[in-house]
Amino acid sequence: MRKIKEIIIHSTATPEGRKTSVEDIRSWHKQRGWSDIGYHFVVQIDGSISRGRPVNISGAHCKGKNKSSIGVVYVGGCDSEMKAKDTRTQAQIDSLEYLVGYLCATNPGAEVFGHRDFSPKECPCYDATSEYKSIADKYGR
Repeated sequence: MRKIKEIIIHSTATPEGRKTSVEDIRSWHKQRGWSDIGYHFVVQIDGSISRGRPVNISGAHCKGKNKSSIGVVYVGGCDSEMKAKDTRTQAQIDSLEYLVGYLCATNPGAEVFGHRDFSPKECPCYDATSEYKSIADKYGR
């Protein structure tokens, strides 16, 4: 089993309200030459959580951090003009909090970050590190 040190939150960089499936993301990533979807979990607009790449396999979501992390993406992250915006629905906010708690509980000591903490991108369009700090602290960060 991989040693997980980071849980990294992303957005799909798609317009607010546009449904995006795991298969859509998998197709985009395969077009880039990747073997599969780069994320381990996808949080849909309605809050449902879909599995992406198996957790026991390194992701393809954050350069330099893939071997030691789990990638979580929420659908959205852009306004209608494709400018970065926190577009999370209440259902996504609730599901992300639940999923981060579960991942921290099953990977004690893992820290939670936004993709923007490792890249010059705005992804995930909110401060995930601060938002989930109390959850990570609860599980021994």
